[in-house]
Amino acid sequence: MKQRHLRLLFLLIGLCPFVSIPTLQAQTATAPDVSLLPGPKPPNVPREWQQLVGTYGPEKMRVIILERNGRLFWHLANKETDERELVLNYKDGHFLLPTADGKTIQVLAVQNSSGSVAYLNVGDAGNLDRADAGSDPAHFYHITFSKPLEQLRTAARSAKPPKEVRPFRKSDLVELAILDPSIHLDIRYAQSDNFLSTPVYTQARAFMQRPAAEALLRVLQKLRPLGYGLLIHDAYRPWYVTKIFWDATPPESHIFVADPSKGSKHNRGCAVDLSLYNLSSGQPIEMPGLYDEMSLRSFPNFPGGTSLQRWHRDLLRRAMESEGFAVNEDEWWHFDYKDWRDYAILNVPFEDLSSASPRL
Repeated sequence: MKQRHLRLLFLLIGLCPFVSIPTLQAQTATAPDVSLLPGPKPPNVPREWQQLVGTYGPEKMRVIILERNGRLFWHLANKETDERELVLNYKDGHFLLPTADGKTIQVLAVQNSSGSVAYLNVGDAGNLDRADAGSDPAHFYHITFSKPLEQLRTAARSAKPPKEVRPFRKSDLVELAILDPSIHLDIRYAQSDNFLSTPVYTQARAFMQRPAAEALLRVLQKLRPLGYGLLIHDAYRPWYVTKIFWDATPPESHIFVADPSKGSKHNRGCAVDLSLYNLSSGQPIEMPGLYDEMSLRSFPNFPGGTSLQRWHRDLLRRAMESEGFAVNEDEWWHFDYKDWRDYAILNVPFEDLSSASPRL
């Protein structure tokens, strides 16, 4: 029997070049890195509270309603010291807003057909309309094309990216979806769920330069023991798509898109737009604001939302920063890899990129 076992062992060793045998590292579960956690995980709040938290009113008197430590607060965005706890009545959407003289103002949260709060009626002060995507996520920030998309695409494809003369590293784009099954894709610009209301990418794919892809994989390996996977919305973006965004966007809204005369870190394959999802359920994690929302809720330090939403947003940021990524100052979902300056602006369409072996 021993000799038979030895012969089988030698046979397996001889087949090793052709048989994929899991490594010890792959079989060993990684302990959670608790240093990534932004404090104890807060409990969730009632759905009514989730529908109410948000931003309301014009920019000069913007009100943020937020949850902290199981309590709701009325916070004036331009007066950080002015924050008052609310008394909420679930039955009819009314709550009481304390005033400086010890009195209260009755406020009515008016819902739309989907159940989200559309505006606040603040007694004699009138209505404060919702100023973020909470009331109508599908139609919050959308533009009207000045020209048909195909006409813009044709012009962008014939244009040339800006010339750069400094030396760059050789491009080595890696397709993220093949790195690990815990990397999920939700490529918005290949769908109609984006600010242009139409697909711009012809393929739902995501690529990054190899060092950035390696760092992203390490982020995933840190988050997986905590119960989270990565949900990718965008990564490498051909330069001509950046030009389409610019040409399609009205001049007054150019602050929301990259200037093609300068290019973007997405064009270099060193930027990624992403969020978290729950590994157990596969469902996206709720953040204080939506992807590509372009409101106060998009800022990575936005004080609103719920404690749990902020906790998840901060967890994503801490994990990404631990591997050399920096968050964009205006977008909680946008992260740039530290070596982005080493790579040139690229204009290679997805159709011309192969599913390169990751070799990580």
